[in-house]
Order: sequence, then C-alpha cells, then structure tokens
Amino acid sequence: MQLLRTLGWLACVVYCTIPAFWLMVHPRVHHWRARPRSPFRVLVPAWICMWIGMGLLTGPWRKLALYATAWTWIPAAVLFIAGIYLYSRSGAHFSWSQLGGLPELRNNVRADNQNQRLVTTGIRARVRHPVYLGHLCEMLAWSLGTGVAVCWLLTAFAIATGAVMIRMEDAELEKRFGEDYRQYRLAVPAVLPRI
Repeated sequence: MQLLRTLGWLACVVYCTIPAFWLMVHPRVHHWRARPRSPFRVLVPAWICMWIGMGLLTGPWRKLALYATAWTWIPAAVLFIAGIYLYSRSGAHFSWSQLGGLPELRNNVRADNQNQRLVTTGIRARVRHPVYLGHLCEMLAWSLGTGVAVCWLLTAFAIATGAVMIRMEDAELEKRFGEDYRQYRLAVPAVLPRI
C-alpha cells in the first residue's frame, strides 16, 4: 500500500505542475520563439525543477493518509479508465507535437497557424479541453485511491492553476480562431461535459 501511496504522490506532483508549465510558456511565447536555440533547453529543466520543488515541499507529508480502505480503488479505477479514454480520444485530429504545444513555440508559427483549424468534433463536441479533463481524472483517481492528504491538496492546486490556464488558453484560441471559437465556447463546456 505504501508503494501505491508513493506512486500516487509522485504522479500528483508531476500532474499539478502542468498548468504552471503552461503558464510559464504561453504568456511569454514571443520571448521563447525569439530565442536562437530551442526553448526546451530551458523549459524542460525548469519544469523538472518544478517537480523537484513541489516534491520537496510536499514530501514530508506524503505518508499522511486521510483514510486507508481498499474499496476506494474501485472508483479510482473508473477514473483511471476515464482518463485513459479521454487521452485516447483527445489525440484524434491532433499530432503529438500539437498535443504537446510545439507549434506555438516554433518560429514558423505563422505558417503553422494558416494550416491550423478549429476541431469541434469527436470528444471536443462535448468538452473543449479533454486533455485537461483527463489530467483531472488521473489526479482524482490517485487522490481517491491512496487517500493521501497531499494528493488531495495537489489536486486542488492543479484545479486552481488550471482554471487560470484554461481562461488564458480560451482567450488565446479566441484570438486565433475569432467568432468560430466564441460560438464554440458558448456551446461546449470547458472541462466538465454536459450529460
């Protein structure tokens, strides 16, 4: 059980830094594009430093469990499966580089933007940001299954920073796709799909 708690804590440490990484990149995308060398030489080590920092900050409490029951792994398994399903559906009509945000960091982004199109079909007909919903499902699964207090706090942190990230990403997409995105945003929820 302790191994699962440690794995859950480590997974939540990494997942909770995804919005912070996004916020490090996108508000300063022009700065990163202007660099003569790949921005990933700075961004990837900075992201790893976020993991280490968050791990050091939360590590002392990683063994503090709110509860310890095996049955919580049943709903956690459902959340894991939902997250994996969302990840698999999110890749439709997107390349790995698009899912990772690489086109935004390339110098030839203007040429890439001409080839980009707003995808509103498949899973994106129900939720605008299915990858982030997948992240949330995975974090909730680890938090629920392990019962570790820090996992729940890291999930709450990810939700708070993720909300800021989604607002900024929506503004960026509206600027890129205009009225089409405004209509899409009105029709489709950001993260929690309508039933």
